[in-house]
Amino acid sequence: MMGLMPSEETRTMTPPTVRSSAAHDAGKTGGASARAWTMRLLVLGIVLSALNLRPAITSLGALLEEVRDGLGMSGSVAGLLTSVPPLCFAVFGVMAPRLARRFGAGAVVCAGMVAIATGLLIRPYAGGTAGFLAGSALALMGIAVSNVLMPVIVKHWFPDRVGSMTGLYSMALALGTALAAAVTVPLTDTLGGNWQTGLALWAGLAVAAVLPWLPFVRGRLTPPGAEKAAQAATGGDVSAGDTSARDRGGAAPTQAFARAEHARVKAPRLRMARSRTAWALAVFFGLQATAAYITMGWMAQIFRDAGVPAGTAGLLLAVTMVMGVPLAFVIPRLATRLPHQGPIVLALGVCGLVGYAGLYLAPAAGAWAWAVLLGVANCAFPLALTMVGMRARTGPGVAQLSAFAQSTGYLISIPGPLLVGILYQHSGGWGLPIALMSALMIPQMLVGFLAGRDRTVEDEAAS
Repeated sequence: MMGLMPSEETRTMTPPTVRSSAAHDAGKTGGASARAWTMRLLVLGIVLSALNLRPAITSLGALLEEVRDGLGMSGSVAGLLTSVPPLCFAVFGVMAPRLARRFGAGAVVCAGMVAIATGLLIRPYAGGTAGFLAGSALALMGIAVSNVLMPVIVKHWFPDRVGSMTGLYSMALALGTALAAAVTVPLTDTLGGNWQTGLALWAGLAVAAVLPWLPFVRGRLTPPGAEKAAQAATGGDVSAGDTSARDRGGAAPTQAFARAEHARVKAPRLRMARSRTAWALAVFFGLQATAAYITMGWMAQIFRDAGVPAGTAGLLLAVTMVMGVPLAFVIPRLATRLPHQGPIVLALGVCGLVGYAGLYLAPAAGAWAWAVLLGVANCAFPLALTMVGMRARTGPGVAQLSAFAQSTGYLISIPGPLLVGILYQHSGGWGLPIALMSALMIPQMLVGFLAGRDRTVEDEAAS
C-alpha cells in the first residue's frame, strides 16, 4: 500500500496544464489521422469519378453500328448522337460553378455520379431514338458538371500538387475510356449479343463512384489548411477562438472557416470575355474536344469500313484511349515545369496530323500505328485541364476559367461530329471527313500555342 502511494500522489498532483497538453497532443494525432483518411477518400472519389467520365461515349462508339440498326438511325442522325456529348457539356457545364457555390462541389459531383448511373441504366431500354437521346443527355449532364468541377477540386484540396493530381485524374479518365472501348463488344457477345445489356452494364461503375462522395455531400469535410485560410480571410486567430474543428480533425468547419468560405464565394467575378488567354484556352479546348469526340464516336466505324473485324476495331479504339493512361500522368507534370506549354501543343498536333494521314492512306494496313498516334494527339485534353489550373492564380479564378473554357469549348465542338456524319453519308466514304479532321488540327495547334503562354486571366479579366 505504502509503495503505491507515491505514484498515486503523483497522478493526483499532475498539473492541469500537463493533462491539457497531453489531450491536445492526442487531439492533434487524431486530427492528423482524420485528415489522412479524408484525403485518401477524396483521391478515391476523384479516381472513380474520372473512370466514369467517358464510358457513356466510348461504349456507344464500339456498338454504334448495332445501335443504329436497332433504332433505325441514318448516318446523319448517328452524327447528331455523337454531337450530344459536347452539347450537354456546354449547356450543363456552365451551371457547375453556381451549383457548387450553393451545394458544395462534393455534393454536385456526387449528384453527377447518380445522374450518370441513372442515364446509363435507362437509355438502352427507353424505347426509340428520342428515349435513347434523353437517357444519354441525363448521363452526360452528370459528366458535364463533374468535368468542370474536377480542376476546381484539385486546385482547392491539392494546391501544391496540381500537376500530379491532374495527371492522376486524367490517367483514370483515359483508363475508363479505353476500358469501355475494349471490353464492351466482348462483354456484349458473352451476354448473348444484346447491345442494350452491353451498354447498361456501365451503370454499375457509376454506382460505385457515388459512395466516396457521400461524406462530402453536406460539407462535413474540409480541406487541410482550412484554419489558415480562415485566419487569412478574417484576420483572426482560429486556434485561439475555436479549436473544436481542429481537435476533430476537420470533421466540421469552424465559424471562421465558414466566413472564409463566404469570402471565397464572394470573390470578384472575372470578365473572361476580356481575356485573350481565356479565349485561346477555350478555342483550344473546343478543337481538341472536336477531335476527341470524332475519334470516340467514329474511329471504330472507320476501321470496320476498312475491313477490320468489329472486336478488333474496338481494341484499336481502346489503344487510342489507353495511350492517355501513361501520358496523362506525364504531360501535366511536364507542363507545370515549363514556362510555356506551346511546344507540347505542337508535338501533340503533329502526331494527330500523321495519324489522320495514315487513316486516309492505309487505314487497315497501319491501323495499330494510327491508333497509337491519335492516342498521343488526344492527350491535348489533360494538357488543357492543366493549363486551366495554371492560367489562374486563385481557386475562384480557376472555377470561372474552367466553366468558361469548357462551356465555350464544348459549344465550339458540337458541329464537328455531326459534320463527319453528314459528310460520311453523302460522300459514301471517309476521305472528306478525314480531311476535315486534319484541317481542324492546324488552328488547334495555333491557339494552343497562344494559350500556353505564361499569363493569368486575373491580369486580363478583372472587373
